[in-house]
Amino acid sequence: MTKTFKYWQWRTIFATMIGYAIFYFVRKNFSFAIPGLTAEYGISKTSFGIIMTLVTVVYGASRFLNGYLADRFNARYHMAIGLLLCAAANYAFGFGADLSYLITGESSGPQFVNTMVFIFGLFLLLNNLFQGSGFPPCNRLLTHWIPANELATKMSIWNTSHSIGASIVAILCGYIMATMGHGAWKWCFWIPATIALVGAIGIYVFLRDTPSSVGLPELHTINKKGKEGGAEYKAFLRKMVFRNKWIWILAIANFMVYIVRFAVLDWGPTFLKEARGMSLANAGWTVAIFEIFGIIGMIVSGWLTDHVFKGKAHRTCFWFMAGVAVFMTIFVSLPAGTSMPVMVVVLAMAGFFIYGPQALIGIAASNQATNRAAATANGLIGMFGYASGIVSGIGVGMLVDAWGNWDYVFYGMIGIAVLCVAVFTLMWNAKADGYAEEETAKL
Repeated sequence: MTKTFKYWQWRTIFATMIGYAIFYFVRKNFSFAIPGLTAEYGISKTSFGIIMTLVTVVYGASRFLNGYLADRFNARYHMAIGLLLCAAANYAFGFGADLSYLITGESSGPQFVNTMVFIFGLFLLLNNLFQGSGFPPCNRLLTHWIPANELATKMSIWNTSHSIGASIVAILCGYIMATMGHGAWKWCFWIPATIALVGAIGIYVFLRDTPSSVGLPELHTINKKGKEGGAEYKAFLRKMVFRNKWIWILAIANFMVYIVRFAVLDWGPTFLKEARGMSLANAGWTVAIFEIFGIIGMIVSGWLTDHVFKGKAHRTCFWFMAGVAVFMTIFVSLPAGTSMPVMVVVLAMAGFFIYGPQALIGIAASNQATNRAAATANGLIGMFGYASGIVSGIGVGMLVDAWGNWDYVFYGMIGIAVLCVAVFTLMWNAKADGYAEEETAKL
């Protein structure tokens, strides 16, 4: 591989990592503004809960739609325009109270608050519709710039970008809310929006599309007999994505992986406080450590896939989900009075194993669908992943309310992890990628 190609490869990896991390600046900031909005305007948790549920559905649908589009359009423009629109939506968030005043003519009262909630809901839905233009273009770019036998290692490192972005915006917005006093919630939108605006310009300046766009040879022989969107390409998508059994197996597995991941992240602090007697401060640190171990697990799983399992990410996922089941079982079996360090380490090891499949399923889908349909395939499995919120959110809440016992939640998560292991056995003998199959994808 030439020096020039290596330069553009790493430039693409770093530019997309930074760009996607900035998408999280204007996605994860809303939750930090909630306490300020509640204190200033008395907006109920139920209102925020309804909005957040709708957001999950919209984001999942947007991932699918943008995945379909990303395989057809220039990723540089797709990603830059998407981040620019997210910045615009976040600027609008900060003016939510002003817009409500202009519409109602009131600065307080039920009508003013209800109108503001509607405005927030509308812009949050639009923001998450635009957020779907973050990952799919990155996925398309990476599969064009990274060979299939290196994709798991390099993309696992790339996948840390969302954790980095979420961590930095948490520190930034926490500082804003703690130091800027009355109306600080507005700056939780305006400051990240300004960073996103600069980020959109940076993406446009530093990114390029495929290797051929800078005069370099493509990594793979691409079967193009017609324009993207034409009959030949639609036939190609049907074969490599929508009628590809491996993609559907990965989608079902992704649904299960996200249930376990989000159940721990969303309910972890509450569970540790109510069922294990931890303080909320310690519970929060425990979930943070879960995330850190997850990042390490993500990188290790990528290395194992390329160097031990010869690119067969589904086999790595099989063993990692078995690890999830083992450590979740150990965690729920810990006796009363177990020391906090032991609980933290056991739960963190579950995080280590769950984040491997969370990253690798997308990589496996990219390789199975090939770089020509990678974004579409990831859009499909991403939609399944975010649909899991119905189970990990409403399902877990109803289960705890009905049974009053958090252990049943973990029994359920263990059962889902074991079922996920069984799903991965269905594709044990699958090839590492679909590039040989691609050559036969004809009209």
